[in-house]
This record gives sequence, C-alpha cells and structure tokens, in this order.
Amino acid sequence: MHDLTVGPVRRHLLAMAAPIAAGMLMQTLYYLVDLYFVGRIGDAALAGVGAAGNVMMIVVALTQVLGVGTVALIAQAVGRKDAADANLVFNQSLLMAAGCAVVTLAGGYALSGAYMNAVGADAATAQAGTTYLRWFLPGLALQFALVSMGSALRGTGIVKPTMIVQLVTVLLNVILAPVLIAGWGTGRPLGVAGAGLASTISIAVGVVVLFIYFERLEKYVAVHPDQWQPRLATWRRLLGIGLPAGGEFLLMFVIMAVVYVVIRPFGPDAQAGFGVGSRLMQAIFLPAMALAFAVAPVAGQNFGAQRHDRVRETFRAAAIMSSVLMVALTLLCHWRAEWLVAAFAKDPGVIGVGAQYLRTVSWNFVASALIFSCSGMFQALGNTLPSLASSASRLLSFVLPALWLAQRPGFELLEVWHLSVASVALQAIVSLLLLRWVMGRRLGARA
Repeated sequence: MHDLTVGPVRRHLLAMAAPIAAGMLMQTLYYLVDLYFVGRIGDAALAGVGAAGNVMMIVVALTQVLGVGTVALIAQAVGRKDAADANLVFNQSLLMAAGCAVVTLAGGYALSGAYMNAVGADAATAQAGTTYLRWFLPGLALQFALVSMGSALRGTGIVKPTMIVQLVTVLLNVILAPVLIAGWGTGRPLGVAGAGLASTISIAVGVVVLFIYFERLEKYVAVHPDQWQPRLATWRRLLGIGLPAGGEFLLMFVIMAVVYVVIRPFGPDAQAGFGVGSRLMQAIFLPAMALAFAVAPVAGQNFGAQRHDRVRETFRAAAIMSSVLMVALTLLCHWRAEWLVAAFAKDPGVIGVGAQYLRTVSWNFVASALIFSCSGMFQALGNTLPSLASSASRLLSFVLPALWLAQRPGFELLEVWHLSVASVALQAIVSLLLLRWVMGRRLGARA
C-alpha cells in the first residue's frame, strides 16, 4: 500500500500515471495489432472488426461499475486506515465480476448477430464483425476479473503489477495475432476469428498471472473466499458510485453506434476509416486518461483522510498537465494524420476518411482532457452522478442533431465530425461547472 496523503501531489500523479498509461497503451495495442493484420484481409473485415469493437464500450461500461466503485471505496478506506473495509470491498467486487462475466457471455452470444446486422454497411461487414465477436466474447467476459483486481491495487496506490501483466498479455497477443489471423507458421489463417481468439487467450493468461500475484505477493488486500457471500450493503456502496460511471460508457456506446448508423450510407470505406480513426484517438487520449485514472486514488485517499486542500491541488495539477499534453497531440494530428491512419489501412478512401476524422476531432482534445480530469475527481469524491449528467448532455448536443443532419440532402461526413467537436466542448463546460458545485458541497468551500 502506498500512502498518497503525504508528499508532493504532482509527483504522486506522475508516478501513478506513467505505469497506468503504459498499461492502457498495452491494452489498446490489443486492438491496434488486430486492426493491423485484419486490415490486410480487406475493407469489409476492417469495418466489421471496427464496428464490433464498439461492443467493447458496453463491457467497459459494466467493468467501470466495478472498477470505479472499487477504486473509490478502497482509496477512501486506505485514507481512513481501514484495511478491513478495503478487503471486504475487494472480495465483493470479485463476486460481482463473476456474475457480470456470465451475463456478458449470455447476452453477447444472443445479440451479437443482431447488432452487427443493424450497424454493418453490408452483409460482408456484418458477418466479419459477428465472427470476431463470437471469438472475442470470452476475453471480454474475463475483463471483469482483470478490472476488479487492477482497481483494488490502484485504490491502494499500486499500479506497476497491473502494467506488467498487461505487457505480458500484449506481447502474447502480438505473437498469436499473425499466427492465428494470417496463418504464419501454420498455413491455416483464421482471419477475423483468429483476431478474437488471440485476444481471448491473451486476456485469460493475464487473469491467471494477476491472480497469482494476489495469492503470493499482495499484502494489504487479498482474496478471502469467506467474504464471497453477497453483502448487499457493500453492493449498494459499489453500485452507488459505479453505476453512473458505467452509464457514462454506455452512453459512449450509444454515441458511437449512432455514428456508425449515420455514416452507413457512405459505405464500408467510411466505416473502416472511422473505425481506425476512433481507435487511434483512443490511443492518443491515453496520457490524459492515465492522469485521470491517477486522480481517483490520489484525491480519494486524501478525501478519506480529510486533506481537502490536497484534493483541490490534485485536480489543478491533473487538469494543467493533461491539457498541455493534449495541445501537443493536437498538433501531431494536424501534421501527420494520414501517416497515422496509413499504418493500419492501405485503401486511399479509408485513409482519407480516417485522416479527416482525426484532424477535425483533434480540436476537442483539450476539452476531452478536462472531462477526464473532472471524471476522476467525481470518482474520488464518491459522487459520479454529475459525470453521468455531463455525458448525457451529448445525447442532446450530438445524437439528436446528427440524426437530423443525416436526413438532409447533401449530408457530408465532415458535418458529423464538426458536430462532435462542438458537443465535446459543451460537455467540458458542463463538467467543470458540475465539479465546482460538487467540490463546494463535499469540501466545505467553493472550489
């Protein structure tokens, strides 16, 4: 356990954000590696895997229910020096992870075909996405255990073991992807099915390795089967913080699905370009997201310890550092957007759409960084409803206008990207105003 209530706040943020960013980069590489080899199969396969990858948003939403609640409650317990409560929260989180895994498998296999038929640009795209999902679903189900264990460690101020596990799993995925997707060494390429299978095997290995770490090395929180009986009071605490955070990612799924539906008439090239561009954008967001993930335990421990001055300082430091990083990455996207997309696609049409998307939405990178920082603070303070309200504002500012624009004659893709920039800027303003209000109530003074 690392005590984050003493020492320089900025140093704590950077010390935690660096391995978190590395771990998140490893996780993102799962999909970038898949996209690289799937892109060699064809545009329909690339578009199908990109659209199917959006289902990850639903799983992320569910994992966030566990992860955010676990981080917040354990961090606050550490700040109060309450190890018993931290262990109870962790073991109840594991129990809930097992239930969510079962639901993910059942719902995924039942609905994957219908989802892909609804958003795929053509039959080939829908078939490719469905095949990918059916092989990737076991890996998605195992994500709950990874998130539960990783979040428990993050709440105690420890992040390096999770990063190492993610590194191992990504290296395994890099080895398996060409073998299973392209048939290197076997002569039996599995195509998009191989992409899903490679990720599933890699994630399974990661779960086993992290579980061994908890069994042999972790001391502050540990696996206690005697605490696996459902404790409804603890579930209410976890869900009270986690459900709104999960709702945020569910709304992101809705927004992404709407984009795929709106651009569907432009064909597989447009969907493939957007799929590559959006994945690259997720990778670009990693530094800001890593800082936001570090905000929750740093501010959470200090909130539990009643160090309100350090809670405010945490937000200021994270907002400034992440904004500076996003300015630099915005310049990169304006300078080398085509080069970034061309690493994963060869078709000129796909590259054109992906580059146009990246170059346009890069204008909202700083706004996104502020949204991430606010979200981390809401988690630390144990009130994630304002963060959900902020995300819900995009239903009014983006989804409804996008559906209206798509019905107009002469509708162009660029209009969707411009609308996205405007809606994210508005969301940033809403997040900052809500955080000012919540900090004033929770910390006893105007922030």
